[in-house]
Amino acid sequence: MRSLPLPLALTVRVMPVVVLATAGWALSSGPLATTTTAEHKTTESPQKDNNSATAPSTSAASKTYTASPAPCTGVTEKTVTSLVPGARTAGQEIPSTDKSLRRTCSWNALKGYDYRWLDVSYEIKATDGAAATAYKERTGEKGGGGPVPGLGDEGYSVVNLTTDKKQQTREGLVMVRASNALVIITYNGSDFETQKAPGTDEINKGAIKAAKDAVAALEDGRKS
Repeated sequence: MRSLPLPLALTVRVMPVVVLATAGWALSSGPLATTTTAEHKTTESPQKDNNSATAPSTSAASKTYTASPAPCTGVTEKTVTSLVPGARTAGQEIPSTDKSLRRTCSWNALKGYDYRWLDVSYEIKATDGAAATAYKERTGEKGGGGPVPGLGDEGYSVVNLTTDKKQQTREGLVMVRASNALVIITYNGSDFETQKAPGTDEINKGAIKAAKDAVAALEDGRKS
């Protein structure tokens, strides 16, 4: 880890990323991103047909999940340490107008010139159908990705590269629907010394790893 103070240009780049935390989870972040390039979908498991995006019947009135779990416990300390070196493992919960419906926690750290950001967000919908509709709409807006088998009822992963004044930031988004709940993971990184971004595989696998933790925490909360 470098002991030299951050140059002014680096400080200016990092500040907008930190400010984003006040707005809750973000589908696109990074230091003043202006150019976005969608990358090929990458999943941890071989792809297979996934027709579960079709909304189930809304006649089912019962709700599997009635409230969001504490988001800062949604990702294990081991995962946080691995994905965001130097971050406080406790995380920081973002204020929400209704914690029973949406809760978000973020972790971010700059180690030397290597920056990482991770956040997890839980959203609780009224029905499975409402969650499926929201899932389909949002994944449709984030094209270029692909399904992630084994995550909830349906999972989706996409990685994008943004570039601003030669500074690259690569961001992975994983969205999962589990019954009437949505779990959203955002994970990105930049190297402010080389101006390069981490590899697609590193970011994608990291986001999927965090998503698995978050879905497990959601399911455990229901059992307790």
